[in-house]
Amino acid sequence: MPCAVFGASGYSGVELVWLLHNHPQFTLIHAFSSSAREEAEPIASLYPQLTGQLDVILQPWHSDLLSQLAQQVRVVFLALPHEASAQLAPQLIKAGLVVFDLSGAFRLNDNAVHEQAYGFKRAPDTPKHIPYGLAEWTQLQGSEQLIAVPGCYPTVAALALKPVMEFIQGTPIVNAVSGVSGAGRKAAAHTSFCEVSLAAYAVAQHRHQPEIAQSIGSDVLFVPHLGNFKRGILATIYAQLATDVTEQMVEQALRTAYAAHPLVRLRQQPPAINDVVGTAFCDIHAVVHGQQLILCAAIDNLLKGAAAQAVQLANNYFKLPATLGLTSRGGVV
Repeated sequence: MPCAVFGASGYSGVELVWLLHNHPQFTLIHAFSSSAREEAEPIASLYPQLTGQLDVILQPWHSDLLSQLAQQVRVVFLALPHEASAQLAPQLIKAGLVVFDLSGAFRLNDNAVHEQAYGFKRAPDTPKHIPYGLAEWTQLQGSEQLIAVPGCYPTVAALALKPVMEFIQGTPIVNAVSGVSGAGRKAAAHTSFCEVSLAAYAVAQHRHQPEIAQSIGSDVLFVPHLGNFKRGILATIYAQLATDVTEQMVEQALRTAYAAHPLVRLRQQPPAINDVVGTAFCDIHAVVHGQQLILCAAIDNLLKGAAAQAVQLANNYFKLPATLGLTSRGGVV
């Protein structure tokens, strides 16, 4: 299946390039940068660790390439800034391409909530019905034009919470820590290892809060933190259980939800970030203390939280096994 990646110079983009390069059923035809660079260059010039392993050329994108692209590829993955995806995706759809978008441009159903969270209006030609692709909770028909790939924090929070929402009273609290790669590749002082100290940010105003709430069907308190490590997310989630809910009921709900989903692992102890870095897994551990539920969950933000989930959704779209091309431990960044 011939594919193209836009935003291939970024962290999620290069992970997509690597996954598609090694996938048995997808072939990477084009890799475009997220900005209009003057000249094409090997992707290994940006990521020297790929030297001798990947000879992909990173190309500048120009709109006059669209007709050629439509003749050469079937599937496009967008790892672009939110507004850039919002502008480009409708053009690609009109050209007959299937688009998996990793930005936040199409995740939120309510246009007003989207505009408040992301600061721009969607184009009038945006498709009306866009599936939200939380992979374990989505069944694609293979006819969709555009699929919104969830954000990293919403992925880990929703995978942990959705199976047990029927048992929860009140508002869950999601406390999550992410590595600095979640901020993207662009250099900034606040994400420099010399500057980062474990700290909360965007408290009660992070744009992923409405996405988590939409995904679980409930309001949520979400506090993200930035940690001084490269990649991965560890979420600790607290919720009040309804009367008479037991730990066995919670564990059974999780087992039932994920029995047929091998990329979610139910753990007997709290997961560590190192357990999931470089993998497409989400690891979940549940504890009931009195009537309080504590969920510990971990993912790799660049893989299960971005690139690997996009490929998992593409597997779903083309009726391929969920784990195809996703079982090798790796990670470029």
